[in-house]
Amino acid sequence: MSSEIESLKTQLATARSEIKNLRQQLSNLQHMHTKEHQNILKYLNDFRCQGCQERQQNGHNSKTESSAVRDDDDDCDVCSFTPIGVIRTAFNEKRAVPRQACLASGLLSSIDISSKTFNNPGHSLEGLENFSHLWIIYHFHRNPNHAKAKVAPPRLGGERVGVFSTRSPHRPCPIGLSLVQLERVEDSKVYFLGTDMVDGTPVLDIKPYIPQYDVPVIMKEVDFLNSREAPDGEETSLGNKSSSTATFHPPANVSVPNWVLNSSSLNVVFNTNAESQLLALGIEKNSIVEVLKADPRSVYLRTKYGSQIYTFRLGEHTVTCKFDDQNTTVTVLQIRDVVNFQEITAESSSSKE
Repeated sequence: MSSEIESLKTQLATARSEIKNLRQQLSNLQHMHTKEHQNILKYLNDFRCQGCQERQQNGHNSKTESSAVRDDDDDCDVCSFTPIGVIRTAFNEKRAVPRQACLASGLLSSIDISSKTFNNPGHSLEGLENFSHLWIIYHFHRNPNHAKAKVAPPRLGGERVGVFSTRSPHRPCPIGLSLVQLERVEDSKVYFLGTDMVDGTPVLDIKPYIPQYDVPVIMKEVDFLNSREAPDGEETSLGNKSSSTATFHPPANVSVPNWVLNSSSLNVVFNTNAESQLLALGIEKNSIVEVLKADPRSVYLRTKYGSQIYTFRLGEHTVTCKFDDQNTTVTVLQIRDVVNFQEITAESSSSKE
């Protein structure tokens, strides 16, 4: 009889733990829902039909021209740019997007050059295949327009510094810059490795990475001009694919704040359930590891909730994990198709009504 009681107690404790995990997941989903709701409202508020956009643009141009006539010495107050294309990534939302491209060097993404930019967009990419790395300049189109002079980088644990001394995406001019590795060029598409952008990000420009111009140090051991194997400096630490997992020491004549170098790396483990789901869904484990080992949580989530259940979307799959801040470990608990995850969430919501 006592053994049955102990067994029931164990089952009850397990059930309570599962209920607690479900509550945490529901809390995270509510947070995600609120964010999506805000994004939809912003999109609807900013939406303009094609005719309205043209009239607005014509009115803006006339104002700019009249302003230039009034005072030739003043620069234009507004600079407007038309995107040359759009970025396609596995991140459908901002949640869990890596903070730097090198932190997800194994994730394949692409740029679709718009046919509105050139009659033959593929012509604009000719010769790009001779480079191994690219600079991508893009627009943080999903960020609300409320930039602040001081921000709190994740590595500083809540301490604030000037926005121009950080890589924060919340800037007065919401422009992003990422160094990525070119994978291939096909027609009007550019495929690259290394992703820190959300799906649908507008691209403003693409520039080839050239180390003798882009690295602020004289490289005596590598003859860039005569090297045919690595014309853009694949031998350097910036071009090394494994550099994202190694400790970077800047050259003697380059200085950065200590908090930039003090990056933490979490140990990522998968439980047996997640391991079997990886095989069933045909997902590459490293794509999830690269996202989680750099800790994608915001300072707010880390400090207020600490160790917690965390759910994010990666392409057509939803990943649920549990952070253990004391042991600097994150355990992947479950991986599901987005469709299945939405069905389970809907059933859970309907059961409460």
